[in-house]
Amino acid sequence: MLDAMLYAAARTPFGRFGGALSGVRADDLAAVALSELLAKVPALDPARIGDVVWGNANGAGEDNRNVGRMAVLLAGLPTSVSATTVNRLCGSSLDAAMMASRTIESGDAKVAVAGGVESMTRAPWVLPKPSRPFPAGDVAAVSTTLGWRLVNARMPAEWTVSLGEANEVLADRFSISRERQDEFAARSHNLADAAWEAGFYDDLVVPVPGVELARDEGIRPGSTVEKLAGLTPSFRRDGTITAANASPLNDGASAVLLAVEGAEVGVDPLARVAGRGAHALDPQDFGYAPVEAANKALARAGIVWADVGAVELNEAFAVQSLACMDAWKVDPEIVNAKGGAIAVGHPLGASGTRILGTLAHRLAESGERWGVAAVCIGVGQALAVVLENAS
Repeated sequence: MLDAMLYAAARTPFGRFGGALSGVRADDLAAVALSELLAKVPALDPARIGDVVWGNANGAGEDNRNVGRMAVLLAGLPTSVSATTVNRLCGSSLDAAMMASRTIESGDAKVAVAGGVESMTRAPWVLPKPSRPFPAGDVAAVSTTLGWRLVNARMPAEWTVSLGEANEVLADRFSISRERQDEFAARSHNLADAAWEAGFYDDLVVPVPGVELARDEGIRPGSTVEKLAGLTPSFRRDGTITAANASPLNDGASAVLLAVEGAEVGVDPLARVAGRGAHALDPQDFGYAPVEAANKALARAGIVWADVGAVELNEAFAVQSLACMDAWKVDPEIVNAKGGAIAVGHPLGASGTRILGTLAHRLAESGERWGVAAVCIGVGQALAVVLENAS
C-alpha cells in the first residue's frame, strides 16, 4: 500500500446563520475553497487530479445534488476532473478525506482533493410530494437546515429525539454540569480569538470574493463562564445546553489536497494519513460515538493515546466533547487548542476537512508527531483520522 500524504489545506471563514456569507450559494462557496486550495500549489496541473470527493449534508437546494462536481466546474478546472459528493451528515467531509486517502493508497489516483461545504442559511424548505394531484388538505413546509425531517413512522421515538435532547440525556448519563459545559465553551471562544490574533489561521483561511469577512464570524472574545451562565437552556426548562455551549448554524467550505508520497505538487507534505476509524451506536447516543471511532483509528495507526500530541474534536456540543475527552483520558490542553466549532462554527458538510486541515497545521507548528481528528455524526455515528507529522 502507498502512503496518502496531506499537502495543503484551505477553508473560507465560517459565517453565522443569516450572516456575512448568507448571500453566497453553497456551490460558489465550494468553488472558492477548491480554487484557493489549488492556489497554494501553483506547480500542480489541475488536470492531474484523479478525483474530487466532496462532503455535503444537505443537497436539497443550491447544493445541486453533486456539489463536488459543481465546484470543479465553477472553479474552472478541466472538465476531465471527476468529482463525487458524499453525505455522512456532520462527518461528510471527513468521510470524503478518508475516501480520497484510500484512493491514493490503492494507487487508483496519485492526487485527489477532499472537501466539504454547507450553507445552512440557504438550506431550503421542502414539501412532501403528494401521492395524487391536488390534495385537499394542507401540507407543511419542512426546514432542511438541521436535524430530523419527514421522519419515518417506523423509527422508534427514542431514536428521533432532537440533537439537543439527545445530549441532555448524555449530560445526565455522565453527570456533566452546566458550569463545566460553559467553561468549555468560553475556552473555545477565547482560544479561537487568540489563534486568530497570533496569525495561526492566516495560512488556512481564504477570503470569499465580494464578502467582507476576514475571520470566523461567530467568535466571541472575552467569553466567561459568568457571561454564559445568564443564557436560558434551549431544550429543557431545567437543562444544561444553551445556545452558547453548543455549536451554532453556519455557512462555509473547506478542502485538503491529498497525494501519494513523493508526488510532484510543488510543496512538501504536512502529514501522513496513518489511521482511520468509523463507529456506530444507538442514534440518540451519537455524541459519544467518537470515543470508539478514535480508538479504532489509533489501533490502525499502531499507536495509543499516550502518543498523541494534538486532538481536533468537532464541538457539536460541549457536553459530548467533554464526555469523549473524559473517556479518552487525554490532557484537555491538547484538545482544540486553536478553538473549536462552538466558536469557529459548524457548517455541517465542511467541518470534517476543517478539523483535518487545522490538525495538520497544529502538528507542523508544534512538532508533535501524532494527532487525531474526530467528529460525531447524527443518527449514531462517528469518524476519526490519525495524522502523522511529515516534517
